[in-house]
Amino acid sequence: MRAPIRWLLSNFSQIKTPSMKNVCTGDQASGISRPRLEVGRFLTKVRNEGDGAVVRRCILSKEFKSVDPFILFDEFDVSAPGFETVTYMLQGALTHQDFAGHKGTIRTGDVQWMTAGRGIVHSEMPVGEGTNKGLQLWVNLSSKDKMIEPRYQDLPKENIKRAKKDGVQVRVIAGEAMGIRSPIFTRTPAMYVDFILKPEANCYQSIPESWNSFVYVVEGEGVFGTLDSASTTAHHVLVLGPGNGVNVWNKSSDPLRFILIGGKPLNEPVSRHGFFVMNTQAEIKQTIEDYLLFQNGFEKARYWRSQPI
Repeated sequence: MRAPIRWLLSNFSQIKTPSMKNVCTGDQASGISRPRLEVGRFLTKVRNEGDGAVVRRCILSKEFKSVDPFILFDEFDVSAPGFETVTYMLQGALTHQDFAGHKGTIRTGDVQWMTAGRGIVHSEMPVGEGTNKGLQLWVNLSSKDKMIEPRYQDLPKENIKRAKKDGVQVRVIAGEAMGIRSPIFTRTPAMYVDFILKPEANCYQSIPESWNSFVYVVEGEGVFGTLDSASTTAHHVLVLGPGNGVNVWNKSSDPLRFILIGGKPLNEPVSRHGFFVMNTQAEIKQTIEDYLLFQNGFEKARYWRSQPI
């Protein structure tokens, strides 16, 4: 089998469990007092990336300026050989390894949060011959945390908190919903919640008013905000405006699955080059130089080669 694609990942992180009360219910009479409404939408663009990978990508920091601290969101579909960093596996499995000796397999329903910090060289390969699907989210780090040591948090599916009520099912990847809280910790306060609504069900979820938020529809069709809002279909990113939460209805005859993501903005400049994320172009230039010279955290990259599965 051909060797996997290797990626340089630097200076972004994933999600910190917020200290707040989030609520979700299937009760039609309940709702958010100041519901967030749509302020923008984007149909993710299909592109080929790497060898055997099809990606639906939204570069959040480019398409929408109001989604700080989020940088990029992908839905990927990959068959052997491999693809880039995985956050949340929807189907199949990926084996990962890096130049620091970390390795393992992320299977259907599992989550891996990788804090790249000062930088890490990382590779991933699909396991088996079937289709492998998942979601990837990049969350920026504040300038004071840009150069911290890399860190992994692995959350197998059996440890993901979940609840069901009145036709609403929720998996809490980070943050809190329906009275349950995720054990995931990261440095940027945020929430990441996976909802499935049966036909005719509705739910509401509170979001701190100072946070930015967006929705990604994985399957089905839903109405977000108010009952007279336009429906949103699969593969759309829906950016939400100000408010203290979001109301959602499934008025279709099929299940609705969507991801709700929210986070506290950093309000810092963002400079990005490939898989490097810093605050200024000068910092990007220095980071690239560090990688090329195998210094300031990249020393182990000099002789490291990923191993075929």
